[in-house]
Amino acid sequence: MPFRADHITHFKTLASLRPPHPARVLGWMLLVGMVASIAFLLFVPWVQTSTGMGQVIALDPRDRVQRITALVPGRVEQWYVTDGEIVKKGDPIARIADNDPDLLSRLRAERAQADAEIAATRQAMAVAQRDVGRMQQLFSEGLSPRRDLELAQIKVADYGAKVAKSLADRNRLDININRQSVQIVRAPRTGRVLRILGGDNATMVKEGDIIATFAPEQAVRVVELYVDGRDVPLIYPGRPVRLEFEGWPAIQFSGWPSVAVGMFNGQVRAIDVSASPNGLFRVLVEQKTGARPWPKEPFVRLGAKVRGWVMMDTVSTGYELWRLLNDFPLQYPAGVLDQQTGQSGSTSATTGSGKDGGNAK
Repeated sequence: MPFRADHITHFKTLASLRPPHPARVLGWMLLVGMVASIAFLLFVPWVQTSTGMGQVIALDPRDRVQRITALVPGRVEQWYVTDGEIVKKGDPIARIADNDPDLLSRLRAERAQADAEIAATRQAMAVAQRDVGRMQQLFSEGLSPRRDLELAQIKVADYGAKVAKSLADRNRLDININRQSVQIVRAPRTGRVLRILGGDNATMVKEGDIIATFAPEQAVRVVELYVDGRDVPLIYPGRPVRLEFEGWPAIQFSGWPSVAVGMFNGQVRAIDVSASPNGLFRVLVEQKTGARPWPKEPFVRLGAKVRGWVMMDTVSTGYELWRLLNDFPLQYPAGVLDQQTGQSGSTSATTGSGKDGGNAK
């Protein structure tokens, strides 16, 4: 038979029992906690983010770490700087000497000889040109055959070719002299010599060999972040970014930026149109105008590691939890989806009208 509430009166001992006070308190706590959790998931906002790792770089390529190379082959005769030394533009860094100490004097002697040969050849060509004039006059008077006139013209052309060859040889000598004259390697800009890579006086270097690394001072810094390809369609220039620099104490709450401590603001400057070799897309982040400036050197140097969060749209906490559990992409704005749907619909409509027009014909 079915159980009714008045049946419990027949069991006096069972009817006299009451749930203990701690159990009732625990039950109410569980009930209130469940209601609060549901309300929290439904009504508390959560800012979606796209996380990426990267580093601090210089915006201007001239401000990045540069390699100083040898301008001429030879051996490093003298170093003017040491590791970590600050130099100004034009300050000497190293002097490179050729194995032949008299090379420049020999090259200048060859150039002087080339000048003498050019002068002698031009003088001979001038005499030959006068001979051509005399032969032309004699040929017109019938006193000289055409062959003599043609031989005189060929002789002038030969002298012209010799002058041109001598000029080319002199130009090559000038190039060698200029290259050998630039034996002192100088700093391209004001900055710091990071590392000396050349050897001692017994080490030979070739033209183009790296002898030192150099980093300019006062570089305009930006951050390059590498983000997943699923999030790139939602990132555009101007998107706010939260940055955490390596070595700077910070606490980040991804969904609540206002609670974060030690974070710095930035904004997206540009996004690469193609993926990097690691399969991620590079996003350049610059300092946000009017926000707190980024830490300066020596706290944050070029090449320092950075973790960034690109701020996306705001959704409910429950939706974000559901998205993470299902590994879904970020929430697309409604306008983007409507725009894509409208384009697809217009394309279909255009195609359909074209087909109908074709049938009508």
